[in-house]
Amino acid sequence: MRKVGPYGVETLPQVGAAGGGAAALVADSGPAALVDVPGAPAACRGALTERARLHWRRGDGGDPAALAEEFLAAHGLPLHDLTRPATGQHGTGACGAALYLSAAAGALLAGAPTGAPEPAPTLPDLAIVVYDHGTARATPPGAPTPWRLGEWTESWTPRQHAAAVDAVRAAIGRGDVYQTNIVGHAAAPYTGDPLPALSRLGALPGARYGGVLTGDGWAIGCASPETLVEVTDGHIITRPIKGTRPATAAGRAELLASAKERAEHIMIVDLERNDLARIARTGTVTVDDLFAVRRWCDLWQAESTVRAAAADGLGLADLLRATCPGGSVTGAPKLAALTQISDLEPVGRGASMGALGWVAPGHVDLGLTIRTAAADGQRLHTWAGGGITWDSDAGAEVAEAAAKTTPIRATLAGR
Repeated sequence: MRKVGPYGVETLPQVGAAGGGAAALVADSGPAALVDVPGAPAACRGALTERARLHWRRGDGGDPAALAEEFLAAHGLPLHDLTRPATGQHGTGACGAALYLSAAAGALLAGAPTGAPEPAPTLPDLAIVVYDHGTARATPPGAPTPWRLGEWTESWTPRQHAAAVDAVRAAIGRGDVYQTNIVGHAAAPYTGDPLPALSRLGALPGARYGGVLTGDGWAIGCASPETLVEVTDGHIITRPIKGTRPATAAGRAELLASAKERAEHIMIVDLERNDLARIARTGTVTVDDLFAVRRWCDLWQAESTVRAAAADGLGLADLLRATCPGGSVTGAPKLAALTQISDLEPVGRGASMGALGWVAPGHVDLGLTIRTAAADGQRLHTWAGGGITWDSDAGAEVAEAAAKTTPIRATLAGR
């Protein structure tokens, strides 16, 4: 039985989930705890009860995209044809499901080489939680669990990060890639219940995919502003983000005027157009709001919207294969960038740079897990990085990654 903490969320055990050999399937008809999955309908969150759960890791073997589609269909959520109109299931079947797919699982789908070891191996590479409508039971409030977050330890030094930037620039000079996104990691020990801290991330300004997902010995907290892929009644949208400046008037003007940032952004928009073209009806891929400036916390970011009409019979498995891992956190060409990422990054991407969101009949809404943190039984983990082009400056790239992770770490610490 799950323990529910004083904040009404599940407390996190201090031991990890049992390891692999096969995907772990867990049925759970217990009382509903707080459900705060990114993308879950706001009207449903107070009345969702877990019906079934799947955990999968790369060592389990098989195809995670096919497994996800099969598991959801077996539990009342058929997503083998996303062009069909959504039908209401409330009161008669599953309301929907949380879906998480790691960046490592996405790289596997893309045929990329295995990257560095994961810093939080208790995290699954695929997690699905199916929810019914039920009667949520209120948890009496208690004394808050004392919370202390220790010092962050980086997985690489600023000098090593800068060297990776220079290595990407050298690869661009050789013609191996046009752009590669590189990501750093940090971890900090903690005492107390991490779920209230992770839940705070969803309240950060601009967190379009704010929320949490928990399991046995792990939890993910997300404050992502970026849509990896959204499908409603056969209409596909992705919103790549590329280009960052401080959220000041001068920063906005500098972002809009930057030829480097615009070129980097358009390169990824083209990559996303190509990804969607693989699963779209011919001639339906369009771009709206090219290089629109949006705000996340104290940063301006450039975002575009790419749309398409789904090809006949498009299912969830093919959707995941076409869009994961996201182009804005890999590079172009995607497979060549993933190969370079596996060579340069010192640790795996864990919960970051993957997909997390909500699926329901006729509907998929997955955020890209940038601005994301995770907890295992002993440490919190964060990741941050940026896209490297020929015009990148190593010192500026190191500073940009720090700017992206600063609000996350401050929020986790309670500041």
